[in-house]
Amino acid sequence: MPRSLFPAASAETRNRLEQSPTLKLINDFDWSQTPLGAIPNWAESLKGAVRVMMASSSPMVMLIGPAGVLIYNDAYASFAGNRHPQIFGMPATDAWPEIADFNREKIAMGLRGEALTLRDQELVLNRHGHLESGWMDLHYSPILGEDGLPMGTLCLVHETTERVLAEKALVRSEERLSLALSGSSLVGTWDWDVVNNVVTADDKFAEMYGIDPLRAGLGVEIEQFFAAIHPDDRERVSAEIMAAVANGLDYRSEYRLLCKQGGVRWIVASGRARQDGNGNATRFPGVAVDITEQKQISEALAESELRFRTLADTMPQMVWSTLADGFHDYYNARWYEFTGMPVGSTDGEAWNGVFHPDDQSRAWDVWQRSLATGEPYQIEYRLRHRSGDYRWTLGLALPVRDANGTIVRWFGTCTDIHETRLAAEERELVAQELSHRIKNIFAVLTGIISLSARNRPEIKPFADELRQRIYALGEAHNFVRPHSHISRPPEGQGSLRVLIERLLQPYEENDAARIEFAGDDAEIDDGAATPIALLIHELGTNAAKYGALSRHGGRVMLMGSRDGERYHLSWKELGGPALDSDAGAAGFGSRLISLSVEGQLRGKLVRVWEADGLRVEIDLPINALCRATTPEDAEE
Repeated sequence: MPRSLFPAASAETRNRLEQSPTLKLINDFDWSQTPLGAIPNWAESLKGAVRVMMASSSPMVMLIGPAGVLIYNDAYASFAGNRHPQIFGMPATDAWPEIADFNREKIAMGLRGEALTLRDQELVLNRHGHLESGWMDLHYSPILGEDGLPMGTLCLVHETTERVLAEKALVRSEERLSLALSGSSLVGTWDWDVVNNVVTADDKFAEMYGIDPLRAGLGVEIEQFFAAIHPDDRERVSAEIMAAVANGLDYRSEYRLLCKQGGVRWIVASGRARQDGNGNATRFPGVAVDITEQKQISEALAESELRFRTLADTMPQMVWSTLADGFHDYYNARWYEFTGMPVGSTDGEAWNGVFHPDDQSRAWDVWQRSLATGEPYQIEYRLRHRSGDYRWTLGLALPVRDANGTIVRWFGTCTDIHETRLAAEERELVAQELSHRIKNIFAVLTGIISLSARNRPEIKPFADELRQRIYALGEAHNFVRPHSHISRPPEGQGSLRVLIERLLQPYEENDAARIEFAGDDAEIDDGAATPIALLIHELGTNAAKYGALSRHGGRVMLMGSRDGERYHLSWKELGGPALDSDAGAAGFGSRLISLSVEGQLRGKLVRVWEADGLRVEIDLPINALCRATTPEDAEE
């Protein structure tokens, strides 16, 4: 094979040598198309240098002639990545265009007979389909011909990318650690040379132990650091360090340091001894963290918790607490004393088991609604006493929120209201009996009036009006009669709207609504119910006789509105007969209306006789409607 680098080799030897892909590539390559020409025409010194290169396991590449034609071995082929084998035999500037100037300079340097070594040279190469940085040690040596003149350069390539990246990562890590430690007022580091008994430490560690930072940086004996440890902790800490050194185990210790200004600071120190091949400790590095503030907070928290438990256990109520999700994790002593349950037995959801079976589902539903909405929890239920009897209890709970408004805990109480509940039930019976007797009085009065009217036909109209007014008073009484928690009407049943709808119900028609209330409602009490009932009764009676309710299709619009401490009610009749005067405005009914509004309710009343129907404007103070209503309540 005339083109072979080993023309004198036997066929067997040549086959063995050409197991190298790159050597086979050299033998098969058409070098006549390059400035080097065919292999037989190469200088013997070049062929010898190529043979040496091909036998090497280190990445090597030759840049031959002014063009820097590339010849390289198997190891360099691996280094070239995806660029091999296309770049084999190409000019270096064409093979690696991304570093053409770099290679052009090295080609010229080799032809000048110069050598060069570059350490950790960074080159941005496209070896895997994209540009990426790589680092390498490059050793350039000139290749001399038979005439002693340089004919190219040989480059030995040793890639150091992994080491450089690892070193850079280490430097960044150490820099971050240094910044973190230097920026922290709580952490210090030490390194104990066990063999020479010398401890070197950073400034913060030296400051903790009251040692000059310069001396600590150069190294001082460990006994000087021990001198700063509180006498009550010193022997224990020394024993823990010696045990860690002897056994090669992790070291962690919490102890006190004496401050030069007086007082103590708490430290947590941790580290681990480094051992040689024989298992003997040589170094002991570690860190120390100042936990004084955390210790103080922990002690304050423990003291606060002790005060809370003492206060909770001395309260007459049962006190309990849950996590944000409703998991019960605390009950005070009163709970266990009342229920007779073992401590801890009602944690979680077990609390529901001490409720009366008829109350369990209701109590659970109310509690789940509070958890879902964050609304305060309030309910009355029967709780099993340690005696086995069930007693009525008032349960209350409020959520505790963080700065963002998120619920973090619930605190609640259970108050024994059994006697109060029984007393209320007794009062309810009395109230019902009293109400029944008052209604009987109204019935007797109505009967007397009816009986009197039979014998005096001329007073029948007056008697009918009087009976209607007594009916209005009876309705007002039924509306605001004393209630207990048992007979109390549903929420909203103590409102002005409900009373008006109740009083005017007789004037409704089946085919159309004749009374409409819009706007703001108002709460009323027993003091306001009677005059309001008389007012609405008189207005309704007059409307039925002379106004909108006297005709089919006529109707009354009522509009309520709040304005600060005042409440305004407007009565407007529509669809009635045309009105052109205020005749009859001074009758007894009108005087009764004025007495009810202006006298008893301290308000103002204005009648306006409009063409399409009567309009009455009534202005009242809020606290005249409900004595429990404050101006603040009205604003809400």
